[in-house]
Amino acid sequence: MSNKPIGIFDSGVGGTSIFKEIHALLPNEDTIYLADSKNAPYGGKSKSEILDLSIKNTELLLEKNCKLIVVACNTATTNAIKMLRTTYKVPFIGIEPAIKPAALHTKTKAIGILATKGTLGSELFHRTTDLYSNGIKVVEQIGEGIVPLIEAGLINSNDMKLLLQTYIEPMIKANIDYLVLGCTHYPYLMPLLLELLPKHVKIIDSGLAVAKQTKAVLEHHELLNDKNTSPKHLFFSNGNINVLNAILNDEFSASSLGF
Repeated sequence: MSNKPIGIFDSGVGGTSIFKEIHALLPNEDTIYLADSKNAPYGGKSKSEILDLSIKNTELLLEKNCKLIVVACNTATTNAIKMLRTTYKVPFIGIEPAIKPAALHTKTKAIGILATKGTLGSELFHRTTDLYSNGIKVVEQIGEGIVPLIEAGLINSNDMKLLLQTYIEPMIKANIDYLVLGCTHYPYLMPLLLELLPKHVKIIDSGLAVAKQTKAVLEHHELLNDKNTSPKHLFFSNGNINVLNAILNDEFSASSLGF
């Protein structure tokens, strides 16, 4: 058993969707969450920039004595997690778009993937897509502009709805029956997406799978904390903490931190 916290970082507030799944599955674990909102979005940055930001976030979490780090950002996972695993001794959990279940269960043989440029252009994404998409039409869409709107607290704005309509229409025309969300910010768009998509289209994100993998890795390394009855959850942002607090919905509170 380890009473050290689980560390989680993302390019902003989106990774809180992952935190919520981890907290639900592992309610006794302490957590520390870093929202690197100052540098959001990661999706349009170069690989070297993403590596530098991932190192910075990792080292800050290690300074805070984290026993495991969840890279709650698809772009950082696909571009940096291999380097992080070879550089640091703690276990890392990454996030990948859930292409496999969508490809295995599609009836129309067409799936949509909404993700950042950094994720869609990565080697890991292409390897996974090639592995599971044989005979299936994959409609990829870069979610340009989505993360900045979420980071500005404009999840339910008209601008967001119009943007999503533009991105979803080609997928509807292609007759998709699964939409894969390839960014941890995107689960917060679920209500809008359900309005825009036909009723038969299922939306998949990676949150629960990541929580299950986190539990499995903690158990494997004998780091699971199942005795803690009053866990602590710390949230830090180098951006506007009001946006993070709104996402946390008064259940938790965030603090400002320069990093």
